[in-house]
This record gives sequence, C-alpha cells and structure tokens, in this order.
Amino acid sequence: MRILLVEDNRPLADSLARALRGAQFSVDCVHDGADADHLLLTQDYALVILDLSLPRLPGLDVLKRLRGRGNKTPVLILTAHNGVGDRVRGLDLGADDYLTKPFELSELEARIRALIRRAAGHAANHLACGALGYDSGSRQFTLAGQPLALTPREHALLEVLLFNQGRTLGKEALSEKIIALDEEMNPEAIEIYVHRLRKKLAGSEVAIVTLRGLGYLLEAGDAA
Repeated sequence: MRILLVEDNRPLADSLARALRGAQFSVDCVHDGADADHLLLTQDYALVILDLSLPRLPGLDVLKRLRGRGNKTPVLILTAHNGVGDRVRGLDLGADDYLTKPFELSELEARIRALIRRAAGHAANHLACGALGYDSGSRQFTLAGQPLALTPREHALLEVLLFNQGRTLGKEALSEKIIALDEEMNPEAIEIYVHRLRKKLAGSEVAIVTLRGLGYLLEAGDAA
C-alpha cells in the first residue's frame, strides 16, 4: 500500500517515513502543500497523512482541494494544534481522522490500518479469500491456517489484490499502488510477482486470474 506523507518538519518526516517503510508501506514524502496538491492530482494513494501547518499551501486547503475534486482517499491529519476548532474544521472539510502531536507510532499505524481497511469496505480486522487469510493488525497472511512467507513486493501486491477482491486491476494501477516515486520498477515486473505469488498459492482454491487486456483478479473457489 502506498501512502503520501505531507510534513514540513523534515526530521519528523524522515523518522515517520522510515518507520512506515519498516511496516511494509511504500511512502512518498513531501514537505509543502503545493507539492502535495500536485501529487494528489497525478498519483494514486491508499492514504494521506497530512500536517496542517505547511508552507506554500496550508494543509486544510490541500484537503479542501482534494475533496473538491471528488477524491475519497482517506486523510489522517497530524497537527500540533490542540484546539477543538481546528479538529472540527478539518473533519468538516472531509478528514477521516485526526491525531495530535506528539503521538505514539503504534497508534498512528493502528489508525492507518483502520482507515485503509474502512476505505476498502472491510470493517473486520480479518480478511479472507477462500483459504487465504489476512490479519490487518499484524499484516500477516496465512494460507490454510499456515503462515505464508512473502517478500515485501509480493506482500504488497497480494495485499492490494485482497483489498480489491472481485475487482480487476491492470499492471499500471497495481504498480502505482505499491511503488513509491523514489523506487524504480517497470510495471511489466508485476508479471514476475504475479507468477511468484501463483506458485505460492498453488494447490489451494485461491488464484490470481488474468483477464486479457484488463489485468488481474484475486478469486477463490469455483471462480478460481
């Protein structure tokens, strides 16, 4: 899953980006509102972490423009402002959650997982596709009840396919959802990761189906 982190405090931004990458998220990081607004016009993110006090374009204006375009990407506001008025205004403009600095990293990660899960229409902490299970709290996959060993890229790809279960995603869309801007990967490499995942899912009722000209679809049972 790819996240946009918008934070003008560079040491904090670097620390958060490292921690989130360690938690198997892909992270794009910018330090002002204008750059954030541009990326949100051109890129696809699972979630935005948005500071309010930003140079060039305030965080609330970034949020207002995002929602004005009809973009429903979950937004988690981070701010040092404790005032109720700031929280109310942010939520009224379309923020999905609010966290005041300082905060515990574990709480931030839990809120991120909950927002991404909710945006995908999953209320429960556990997701499944046939014998494939996923615990969004630990972010661990199991197959027929046994831990499924995956590389970071395989994990990211399978996570996106599971969260979009029943929906066909093309190589470009999958690449955008799992690869940060500072990472290099040709969208054609998605085929390699799909092939590896298929080998690891072999023998189960779960399959990644190719719909020619459209993309990939995760299915289970007779449909697979």
